[in-house]
Amino acid sequence: MIVLGSTGSIGVNTLNIARKFNLNIEALVAGTNIELLNKQIKEFNPKKVVIANQKDISRVNHSNVGFGEKDILELIENSESKTVVNALVGFLGLRPTLKAIECKKKIALANKESLVVAGKFIDQSRLSPIDSEHFGLWYLLQNKKISSMTITASGGSFRDYPLEKLSCVSVKEALNHPNWSMGNKITIDSATMTNKMFELIEAAWLFNTRKVDAIIETKSLIHAFVNFEDGSTTAHIANASMQLPIAYAILEKCNEQILKPVNLLEVGNLEFKEIETNRYPIWEIKDEVLNNLDLGLILNAANEVAVSKFLKGQIGFLDISKITLKALNKFNALKANSIEEIFEIDKEVRNYCDS
Repeated sequence: MIVLGSTGSIGVNTLNIARKFNLNIEALVAGTNIELLNKQIKEFNPKKVVIANQKDISRVNHSNVGFGEKDILELIENSESKTVVNALVGFLGLRPTLKAIECKKKIALANKESLVVAGKFIDQSRLSPIDSEHFGLWYLLQNKKISSMTITASGGSFRDYPLEKLSCVSVKEALNHPNWSMGNKITIDSATMTNKMFELIEAAWLFNTRKVDAIIETKSLIHAFVNFEDGSTTAHIANASMQLPIAYAILEKCNEQILKPVNLLEVGNLEFKEIETNRYPIWEIKDEVLNNLDLGLILNAANEVAVSKFLKGQIGFLDISKITLKALNKFNALKANSIEEIFEIDKEVRNYCDS
């Protein structure tokens, strides 16, 4: 298989699964963490490597190294692999998803932005999501009439923070996630609850439903609930590790233990909280977005600009949601009628948020 984003948390866990099941890695695609990439190259011996920047090629311990989007797309097209794990972060993961579909590859998709911005153009027949929440929903589905679905959120770095102090929190504080070890972008998205908005949009596309909601479960042990018409509810409980959804996405079935089972006696208790708009302003537009999934494109573009500004220290934490909500209000009538228009609208929204 090909692993896009091999040095990120999903990529590292994917390679853990590859190691466990002795899977062949044809190619690795990484960003700027060349030190870790070189360790992966030494262990997995890929035929081809692609990195983000041309200037780093000399640092990579491999004879066949490319760089940038063009080389990623050519790699997918020319590969023998039947599976592509897309763990790239952000909008830049969309073209590789589309290329993998075009090449009739199986896609293990951790790049949630692909579905968020272009769900209506993506053929899901070869797609398996790598996400604990969507994996949980899939795992629970039975041949019974479903009333609704619920996914869980950790609440992010500031779930217990005094509201009056949110305007002056630091980047370092925002990146201190209580439950998960993730990349900077998704950790900030978790703190604003934008990541959970993305996951609701994904669930709407994956399960063809608008009856999906989210609540906070502070220990990240319950990942999803399915609520049935008969009044019963089932929950998916597993320790916080992405290796389980990754294993199923790649292998399709798994008959051996991947994670240590949850001991409910050790857990003792679970805590559930409502996602409140005074702490997570982006949640104001949850219903509007679910009723108009085209808004995912606007939401993602504005959020990527805003998060980048926050990480650079150019704006405050609460400004992330303000910028995003302002863009959603301005562009709420825009609908892409083709893949080409996705890229045009994305650029227009980014220019607006950057001005």
